[in-house]
Formats: sequence, C-alpha cells, structure tokens
Amino acid sequence: MTPSPRGGRPGVALVNLGCRVNRVELDLMASELERAGVALVGEEDASAVVVNTCAVTGEAEAKTRKAVRRAAGLPQGPLVVATGCVANLFSDELSALAPNVVVEREKSRVAARVLEGLGLAAGGEGRAEPAPCDPGAVTPTGRTRPGIKIQDGCDNRCTYCIVWRARGAARSEAPGRVLSEVRAAMARGAHEVVLTGINLGSYRASDGRGRELDLPALLELLLAETGVERVRLSSIEPPDVTERLCSVMAASGGRVAPFLHVCLQSGCDETLRRMARVYRTDLFRRVAETARSHVPDIALSTDLIVGFPGETEEEFGRSLAFCREMRFSWMHVFRYSRRPGTPAATMPGQVPADVCAERGRRARGLAREMRLAEATRLVGAEDLVVVQYPGRAVSGGLFDVAVDPSIPVDSLVRVRLASVRDDATLVGEAL
Repeated sequence: MTPSPRGGRPGVALVNLGCRVNRVELDLMASELERAGVALVGEEDASAVVVNTCAVTGEAEAKTRKAVRRAAGLPQGPLVVATGCVANLFSDELSALAPNVVVEREKSRVAARVLEGLGLAAGGEGRAEPAPCDPGAVTPTGRTRPGIKIQDGCDNRCTYCIVWRARGAARSEAPGRVLSEVRAAMARGAHEVVLTGINLGSYRASDGRGRELDLPALLELLLAETGVERVRLSSIEPPDVTERLCSVMAASGGRVAPFLHVCLQSGCDETLRRMARVYRTDLFRRVAETARSHVPDIALSTDLIVGFPGETEEEFGRSLAFCREMRFSWMHVFRYSRRPGTPAATMPGQVPADVCAERGRRARGLAREMRLAEATRLVGAEDLVVVQYPGRAVSGGLFDVAVDPSIPVDSLVRVRLASVRDDATLVGEAL
C-alpha cells in the first residue's frame, strides 16, 4: 500500500480480518477508493480506516473489537467504518465502541460511506463518484493472484458456525459477471485467478439463456470463453467434489490448478455428527480417491478443528490417523473457540484450553510432516509457478517454490522441481 498520502489526496487505511472472501471484497473496496482519488495508507496516516470484520470464532470477534478500538483511538481521530460479519451481527455494539465509529453492513456501500465521511461525495471540487471495479492482477492491496468472488452465503447449519447468520442464504454471481471479472483481471496482467465463495461448491446461476450452471459448468465456460492461463478453486465442501468436477479439472490440461482445499474439520465420525457436518469420513475418503484418480498430481489441503466439545482423546487420535491417511499437502489447524450464539457454545463436554493447545501442537506437527512428505513426492517433476515476490513463487499445488530472483514478479513460468528444503519449500529451475 502507499505509505502516505500523495499530492494532497486523503488517506484511507484498510484492515482485514478473516477469510479469503473478505480479502477479495477488501480489494474491491480498495479499487473503488483509488478510482475516487483516495490514497491507500497505513493507519497512522489515515483520515479514515475501514475494518473488514470476522465473526467465525469468538477469538476472531475479539480481534475485531480490538482492531476497531485501536483504529478509533489513533491520535488523528480518523473516521472508522466497520463492515463485514461482526458488523452484520452486532452493529450496535460496534457503533458504541467510540463516537468516530460507524457501521456499514452493505460492503458495496463502504467506499461511498468513506467518501461521504471525508467530504468527497458532495458537489464541488472535491466531488468523487466511485464505481464498482474488478480486481486486477496486482490488486491495490498487492495480490498477484486476484480473487474472483462467485458466491456468497451458506445454507448449512454447522453447530460451531455463525457465518450463515452473518452472510445469509447461499447466492451466486451471474456467469456473465464472472466472465467479465476474469477478463478484466487478465487485461491487468493476471496469469492466475482464484474463484472464491463462502460455500463455493453450491454455485448455481442461470446463464440467461434458460440453462443453470453449476461449478463444473462455470469452469468449462471460463476455459472456453477466456484465455485465462490458470484458474484455482478456493475452499470447497466434500460433497461438492464430484466426479464431474474432477473430470473438468483433468481435461483442462493444467488450466485448472491441480489443487483442492477440501474442508474436513474432523477425521472422527462422532465429532462430525456433533458438528452437524453434511458428510462422514467414508465420503471424504471417496472424494480423495476420486480426485487423485482423475488428477494424479493433485494437492489436497484441509481445515481441522481440535478440541471440539465432547472430543475425547480417543476421538482426537482417530481424527489424526484419518488425516495421516489422507496425506494432506497442507492442514490449517484451529483450536475450537467457543462462538456465542451457536449450538456448540452450550454443548456439554467443553474441552479445557490446555488440552486444546496440546492437541493443536500435535496436529500442527503432523501437518508439517505431511507437507514435507508431499513436497518431496514432487521432486523431479515439472510445474507451472506464479512468481509472487522476487525469488519466490507458488506452484500449481500451492507449494512455495524458490526461483531465480531475476525472473520478473507476476510471471508464470515452467520449472523443474529440483529439490526440497526442510521447510517444504521446493527449489525450481526454469526450463
């Protein structure tokens, strides 16, 4: 981001908490503000601060309130605009944190709210009229692989989750809009785009000609109608990893990244039942087998919650054993955090914090072990990598790859994966 206002332009700081969808939405806000003549700056230099909040756990909500208080208490007394999931659920509480805090539930209205607060939305010389903007290859917040939000909301009711209340029912972007956003990203130099959503696999939208497209059909449309070099899917639920989706990935010739982040949460059926997840481990196992049979070099990553209410040591052991069987390339480990307003928060058998912490350490140790093992399997193979920073790229399977620092940032280059370091970073030699 720009370190300080330039040319007398007002400065706005952007603070993001939470998921990839939040980051994509923040990029859209940033693009809109920049087009209106606003400089993106650090909090200390800001006339206004946007805090994009997260309510996924009680801990995330606490971080949100801390971030809002910090911004509101800055010496310059900036306007603080809070948006996102906590803003949708607890707007009055956020507004009450400080007199200079305002809440905007509609993210599409955040930029306009900021401009109004800075006196730029009224007539006269300072008038600025923001318009929706597509994310680009290098977004205003510095991302080289732009996210394209194709879906929002969720119809599932997992017992630990409050996001469905904050985000609402599942809904999808029209295929034509997705196409235009991908093309806009390509026009700004993007080699890879990431399709994102709260429940990505629930994508369903009419193409305007009487045909409803699901996620595999949308992928086929993007591959046929754009020249995008690589499309990556973000997090997806196990039942949505279908034979057809895997067939589309296999037939894409690498244009759909050989990577799936499939949410597990627990490798124990009893725990999954208490979570009210819509699958069991036998289905997840079939999903992994299907994906690997169609795309042999696919990397599978996941999320794991440890210490969910009622989880015994024996259940935790079964969960870890299942994860080891799945050979995940990456595993995001979360200690269960009680989320007020969810059924899990009042369940019996709340696991003590020290037990959760110890299980988290063991799970993260397994995650590191599996990542190194999966990276080692790739040594000697070729891959297309996107250079994100000088000397640092990301592979199709989302592994870090060390490359020649002279290769330009934002390049998509083919490399041979020559070796692997102890931290699971692969070393790529350009071909």
